[in-house]
Amino acid sequence: MNKNKHKFNGSGTGLLGGILWGFDTVLVGVVLGTTVLNTPQAIAIAPLVSTFLHDFFSSIWMLIFTALNHGFGELKKALKTKSGKFVMVAALFGGPIGMTGYMLAINYIGASYTAVISAMYPAVGALLSMIFLKEKMGKLGALGLTMAITATMILGFTTTDTPKNIWLGILFALLCVFGWGIEVVICAYGMKNDVLPETALQIRQLTSAIVYGLLIMPIIKGYPLAAQVASSPVILLIALTALAGTSSYLCYYRSIDGIGPIKAMGLNISYSAWAIFIGIFFGNGISLKALFLALVIITGSLLTTENPGEFLQLFHIGKKTEKKVNI
Repeated sequence: MNKNKHKFNGSGTGLLGGILWGFDTVLVGVVLGTTVLNTPQAIAIAPLVSTFLHDFFSSIWMLIFTALNHGFGELKKALKTKSGKFVMVAALFGGPIGMTGYMLAINYIGASYTAVISAMYPAVGALLSMIFLKEKMGKLGALGLTMAITATMILGFTTTDTPKNIWLGILFALLCVFGWGIEVVICAYGMKNDVLPETALQIRQLTSAIVYGLLIMPIIKGYPLAAQVASSPVILLIALTALAGTSSYLCYYRSIDGIGPIKAMGLNISYSAWAIFIGIFFGNGISLKALFLALVIITGSLLTTENPGEFLQLFHIGKKTEKKVNI
């Protein structure tokens, strides 16, 4: 395969992953607003219970995907390798550590401040990638990543949340930042050797669901609420949300494998902008400030690839496609 084509595919899937995670984000908001998860008794643990159910269904979707693609042989082989074990470690940082930190930060300092702090994870991931994976970032890519992160942080200051415990909330938010930043680096290392992106994601979701189910859910005593959700119609919405999230992660992991973790994170962070646009179809309003910042985030994300013009190919814009050459 042509190397440039491989990079374009990585950029295209990275952008699509951001769009799909924006869709997932909006649906999660709808799920948490349903009656069964929005009662005074449930509201404290609802985010973690919904995360468990989300990752549980995501692992089921990935098992179906693996079965349809006859990938169980690859999965079995990967679990025995050093690279596969690295992906399992990455899953712990991304799911039980990163996502739990994110949800607990929302509980203590609110969604807005959590969004501001968690938006720094690509910067941490980029720094770690340059140190441990010897990844490089050009001036245009650095500018784009800075634009996307800064605009996302500004976008977070949209409400007047009253923190319950600001220092504890900041601590959990930073736990999220480092969890997500470390996840992408370790996962990239695992896929760099002998684990396919699809197999890596299967390991990731299974590991996350198992750790949530065996460790976090018993600690928060979340199974009674999970049983209530499972017996209500909202479980179908959670399954649909998990499908969107799984598709997003699949694109994200393929992007990491294709163009490297730094550019993949730069494209993935665009989800906050896409969530604004997608939210319009769910009755959410949009201000001029949010619209402007969303456009800045998307522009910055595209610049992280250091060749934003390649996305014009998706819409057949620009120069005509060159004649195909046999390879």
